[in-house]
Amino acid sequence: MDRREFFEKTFKFAIGAVSGFLIKDFNVLFSKEPEDKTYDLVAIKNGEVEEMFDEAIKHIGGMMRFVRKDSSVLIKPNIGFALPPERATTTNPNLVAHIAKRCFEAGAKKVYVFDNSVEFGDICYKNSKIEDTVKRVGATLVPAGSTKYFQTVKIPKAKSLKEAMVHEVYLEADILINVPILKTHSSTRATIGLKNNMGVVWDRYYWHRNDLHQCIADFSVFRKPELTVVDAYRVLTRNGPRGVSMEDVSVMKTMIVSPDPVAADAAGARILGLNPEDIGYIKIASTEKQLGEYDLSKLNIKRITL
Repeated sequence: MDRREFFEKTFKFAIGAVSGFLIKDFNVLFSKEPEDKTYDLVAIKNGEVEEMFDEAIKHIGGMMRFVRKDSSVLIKPNIGFALPPERATTTNPNLVAHIAKRCFEAGAKKVYVFDNSVEFGDICYKNSKIEDTVKRVGATLVPAGSTKYFQTVKIPKAKSLKEAMVHEVYLEADILINVPILKTHSSTRATIGLKNNMGVVWDRYYWHRNDLHQCIADFSVFRKPELTVVDAYRVLTRNGPRGVSMEDVSVMKTMIVSPDPVAADAAGARILGLNPEDIGYIKIASTEKQLGEYDLSKLNIKRITL
């Protein structure tokens, strides 16, 4: 079997998740590899998070494409719930720390990490293991549990979310790297990168009361991340965003890396067996806001199996 045949057979599969939830439809995400070497998105699997990130970033220009010397970087994971990493409700702590380490090596002066957690912030930081891992590499874990850290800003060209109270570090950091974990969600079907922005505002509940999909897309205009890294090492395949038990978790050892936030979310949706066009905020962010491409067939995708 040659290398091309191996890749095509490897990626054309359907993953059976817990209690009949079928993860499927990888055909568009892992379609035939383009001949040129300018990649819009990297999909990589079967490694640990550190090696997957290092291999993926090489194919979209390396860390120095995104991180300038002496810059300040905000890494925005999902730290919404006070559960351990094995429950797949929060971003893999080793991935967050590794990206921070690579930012410093690329010349970053400061690296910040925070999330306005759904549950008790301090406990979420601790239980997710992100507090321990990021401190070990010298990154700064920023609190977000008080309005004193937030400033009110206007959202340009918004339909539903005209303004929001936004964390000061999100406003001040030179570089934004969005590192969501891939999960199902009871309100939006999937929570990936664009929805992960809800963790930088004070009043996330306003979004739920005022057309959630439109608010997510509206806010995505305010600041586009330089890089989106979708953590699909462990995936919450049902009962998201918090899950009920370990039976909701599927270990996929997968990662999506792209400078296009819409494409990253579209790829994540495909991993969950969903059509990106059927997820309101992804479609709006692409067609109305022109923030990226959700039609994966139009992208140059690098597929890697370690």
